[in-house]
Amino acid sequence: MREGLAAAAPAPHPGTMSEPNFQRIIPEGEDRERLTCAECGFIAYENPKIVVGAVVAEGERVLLCRRAIEPRRGFWTLPAGYMELGETVEEGALREAWEEAQARIATEGVLALYSIPRIGQVQVIFRAHLAVPGFAAGPESLEVRLFNWAEIPWEQLAFPTVHAALRRWHATRGQPLGAPVLETAGRFPGATSPQGV
Repeated sequence: MREGLAAAAPAPHPGTMSEPNFQRIIPEGEDRERLTCAECGFIAYENPKIVVGAVVAEGERVLLCRRAIEPRRGFWTLPAGYMELGETVEEGALREAWEEAQARIATEGVLALYSIPRIGQVQVIFRAHLAVPGFAAGPESLEVRLFNWAEIPWEQLAFPTVHAALRRWHATRGQPLGAPVLETAGRFPGATSPQGV
């Protein structure tokens, strides 16, 4: 899971040949500062990024990836990452599971939605299982392993949403999925290591 906000350089306004001259101003009709071209008034909207991923289970064990990239290199995470243009959230979760864990998965439904305004992210996490046996570390992972609940390296998990999604999976395993939980950063229940484990 790549968590963090990368600022993208605004594209030039369509139909113009000159370089845009962007400034942060409050354009007419807006209620906040926007990157706005001082020459033509084009607004380069900066919107949240969507992260997709899954808690992938095989029986009572969950699949975790040890990150080979920053941020949080060496820490454990779910197979997850940014959506690509032209794909659905489910397609993105399937792609990320393959890229990070060389795993073919089947999704069972949306487990949780996490809103993280501090870094401009919305995370859509599915509940899933291995559709085909086998997995291996992809280019963004140092290793990939299945963990029983008691074996999960809670102190070495990369992000609070990983804690929260694992707890949500544990609470709903073996049950039909209802409506996904919607949580906001700073208010994730159980986003620290569990007591007694």
